[in-house]
Amino acid sequence: MTTDTITRTLTERGLRYGKFTGHAEITQMLKTVVATGLRKRDKTLAPDQQEALDMILHKIGRIVNGDPDYDDSWVDIAGYAKLVADRLQGVER
Repeated sequence: MTTDTITRTLTERGLRYGKFTGHAEITQMLKTVVATGLRKRDKTLAPDQQEALDMILHKIGRIVNGDPDYDDSWVDIAGYAKLVADRLQGVER
């Protein structure tokens, strides 16, 4: 991957999702809320549940910081939730 390709990709993503620093701030705040809630309730999640939540929070961060009308972010949220729900119902993907 060339420097030009990386720069072009970062520029495109920035236009879609907003500045990375803003996205990171929002996403880390959301993850802190979830981690605090789990810790206060003495709960741990299965790895797939934690990863799905992390990815959902990542996508929410992109929606809040960037383009809320980009349907792919919403579809991804549903997809991560579906993966966990399927596994809980005995279907692993």
